[in-house]
Amino acid sequence: MDNEENKPDQDQAIITRIQAFAKETKADSNPDELEHLKKLIKRNVPFTLRGYFMAYLLRQLMNGGNRFERRGQRPQRGERPQRPARPQQAEEQGTNPATTGVTEEQASAEVKPAHEQKPLPEGAKTLYLNIGKMKRLYVKELCQIIQDQIGVTREDIYAVRIHDKYSFVSMSQENCDKAIGKMNGMDIKGRTITVTYSNKE
Repeated sequence: MDNEENKPDQDQAIITRIQAFAKETKADSNPDELEHLKKLIKRNVPFTLRGYFMAYLLRQLMNGGNRFERRGQRPQRGERPQRPARPQQAEEQGTNPATTGVTEEQASAEVKPAHEQKPLPEGAKTLYLNIGKMKRLYVKELCQIIQDQIGVTREDIYAVRIHDKYSFVSMSQENCDKAIGKMNGMDIKGRTITVTYSNKE
């Protein structure tokens, strides 16, 4: 009887968590990685199983990832089961090994944009933009806007970092000057943006 009485509360806790994950998904700063993971799931999980697959992942997450399959898969004596990274940790690391079939290094290498991999060249400058993830602005999208506005290639954009309310973009001083001249005051996602040289970089 106690289990039946507690079930509505348990369900509500799960619903709250699902809604929080859905909200985080919409505001995720790396849609390219999500697209990559979605393709991996699509290739490896049959369509008819995907609903159960998501439910299984959620259960594993709610249980801390410590539940082993009932087929006798148990940790060896003296061996601790390895916990998957929490969602926040996985986001910081760039991948969530609990939901992929590859290692963190492999996933990062596959989905990491080329402009984020190379070090900043000498003389590079960094711009500050007063728009970020809260406006659902993503790296790929911002790069495309810059390319369209100032006529550069993806390789000309050395680094892009998007935070909740602001973003940083690193390029050559010439391209930064162009971006300030053409993009300062333009409308992006309903916000009039300010583009200036960053004081913090």
